[in-house]
Amino acid sequence: MKKIWLVAICLMMGVAQMAMGDETASSTKKYEVRDFDHLLGKVKGLNDDLLKMHFKLYQGYVNNTNTLLQKIGELDQTGKSQSPEFAGFKHMLGWEFDGMLLHEYYFENLGGQTHQLKQDDPLFLKMVQDFGGYDQWKSDFQATGAIRGIGWVITYVDPKQGRLVNTWINEHDVGHLSGGKPLLVMDVFEHAYITQFGLDRAKYIQVFFDNIDWNAVSQRYKKTL
Repeated sequence: MKKIWLVAICLMMGVAQMAMGDETASSTKKYEVRDFDHLLGKVKGLNDDLLKMHFKLYQGYVNNTNTLLQKIGELDQTGKSQSPEFAGFKHMLGWEFDGMLLHEYYFENLGGQTHQLKQDDPLFLKMVQDFGGYDQWKSDFQATGAIRGIGWVITYVDPKQGRLVNTWINEHDVGHLSGGKPLLVMDVFEHAYITQFGLDRAKYIQVFFDNIDWNAVSQRYKKTL
């Protein structure tokens, strides 16, 4: 919560001090909100109201990322890169950017028609190699998702040895494997499930697994080979 208050304060301070916003903004390529409405009615066990709320939250991360980049550019161009506002925006950029990108990964690996990973798929074989089997990988992933706290669970490809690692990400930006390639991404912030499942995170995790688009996840893995 401290980070959220920090970015709010910094953004308000920045608005009062910057007069060159329009010129700088026009020269900065902005990230665009992606449309995931195709998931509505397609994710069994997650109601559309929950998904719509989640889409709106994701849009906020996109907008905040664009705003932070704009403000950072304005401060840099006006010789204020040593200011507290510049430092505050820089501190927040990774949090907002990761919040944007992780949600895109999450929505991409939801709602597909391929809900089972085929046993001859390279990713399935890699799970057998690194975990002893699919069920062992799944148990490890779900146990990671049950950790107390807010954040994400990501199956990463370790860039050093190519192994699969199920990783807990605190909030959006703490715990990532540097250089790792994300394969499966699960949101375990309360906003992903609490309005429908209350505090029953385990039930949400099962619904998530029932709706994984394994084709999308498998394609991510194949790109790392």
